[in-house]
Amino acid sequence: MRTKISSIEKGGLYEDRALSFLLQQGQTLVARNYWCKWGELDLLMDEKGVLVVVEVRYRKNVRYGSALESVTSTKQARIIAATKHYIVAKKVDQPIRFDVVAITGDTSPQWVKNAF
Repeated sequence: MRTKISSIEKGGLYEDRALSFLLQQGQTLVARNYWCKWGELDLLMDEKGVLVVVEVRYRKNVRYGSALESVTSTKQARIIAATKHYIVAKKVDQPIRFDVVAITGDTSPQWVKNAF
């Protein structure tokens, strides 16, 4: 009997896929699933001295828009607020970039650097 996986477990699977993809691109993992009262940062990566804040988005299909389109201005504001918290808490002193890794269906990850 097959059991249905939760949305949290499914999210973790797609974050794993995005992480693997970014590691293959030469990035290094700094932190994963950083939580604060403003939200969660999915992946924090280092790319040649730049802290890359990566939002991972998955959509089963494009019926309600693509995975990339699901990163709304409201979501962006939450990510920026959580990043500000991370910067202060961890005393980060390096350039920062916001990327999105979007996965729709079973397609390859779509990596958008400087997404916002």
